[in-house]
Amino acid sequence: MHTTNVLRASCIFWVSFSSNVMPTTMYEESDTFHPYFDFDVIRNLTVTVGQTGFFHCRVERLGDKDVAWIRKRDLHILTMGTSTYTSDQRFQLIRAENSVNWTLQIKYPQIRDTGVYECQINTEPKMSLSFVLNVIELRARILGPTDIFLKSGSEITVVCVLQRGPHELGTVFWYKGNTLVEPITKENDVHSSEQGRITIETDWADVLTSRLKIKRAVQSDTGNYTCVPTMAKSASVYAHVISGEHPAAMQHNAAATERNVAHLECMAILLVLLMAVLQCLHDGPIEAVCRSYTLGEITRGFQQLCSDRFSPEPTQAAIRRTHALHLHPS
Repeated sequence: MHTTNVLRASCIFWVSFSSNVMPTTMYEESDTFHPYFDFDVIRNLTVTVGQTGFFHCRVERLGDKDVAWIRKRDLHILTMGTSTYTSDQRFQLIRAENSVNWTLQIKYPQIRDTGVYECQINTEPKMSLSFVLNVIELRARILGPTDIFLKSGSEITVVCVLQRGPHELGTVFWYKGNTLVEPITKENDVHSSEQGRITIETDWADVLTSRLKIKRAVQSDTGNYTCVPTMAKSASVYAHVISGEHPAAMQHNAAATERNVAHLECMAILLVLLMAVLQCLHDGPIEAVCRSYTLGEITRGFQQLCSDRFSPEPTQAAIRRTHALHLHPS
């Protein structure tokens, strides 16, 4: 009887001891082989439109698990393991054999690609690490007006400026229409008189500045000149090379033409309004209301509409003449 109790106590102790030890041993083994992320990577990336971006996801102790890249906004699986699950060929996984680095490459990024991307491990529950992509659009800016006028024989100087982005801005090309503008040097021109007539100076400082200079301008130099950076939106200017008439007069004539167009637009609007008024007066019982409204509010509304388009004097004169014509016919 005593022996039986001792054996029973021994069994109880063994079972109790085993139940305390086994979970600890299993936990340690599980922790030993559990994957984990390396957080020492860039997780907030800013690129310009068209500039390839890379997200580096480093996973240690992956074992038999797989890594996937997910686009968060629509939960689209871009890659799983080494396979690609999107028809958008701009997204590609880069990974050397047995490497812990699972790199998502995004070629030619656009503004719409801005957002959160997740690197996921197919554990249970899933493990994930978020990465943020910011795609910005840089724009070139040409200093001065978009139309320039100058006499033949003078110098055309066009300055293109681009604010520095998150990375190197590359370089700048100049086009006249669809033709690349190249400096005239000894190597590309056989006429010694033309050497140095066209020069391009590019300066990489706090901003990228490119200067196109054309000496001794001739009428054939007239055209649309475009500054085309490799990493930004282009900007254009139209150069008018004038022979005979002074460029200032040409600019004055261009401004006068613009004002004349504005006059015609406003006169057309006024005529439409007056036709509506006359129709209202013709239609019957609300004649008095129509008459008081048209003589006051229509005139003031038209003056306000056109006040920014040309000077007040022509506007008031045009209104008076039109009122006299339509409200007091001969």
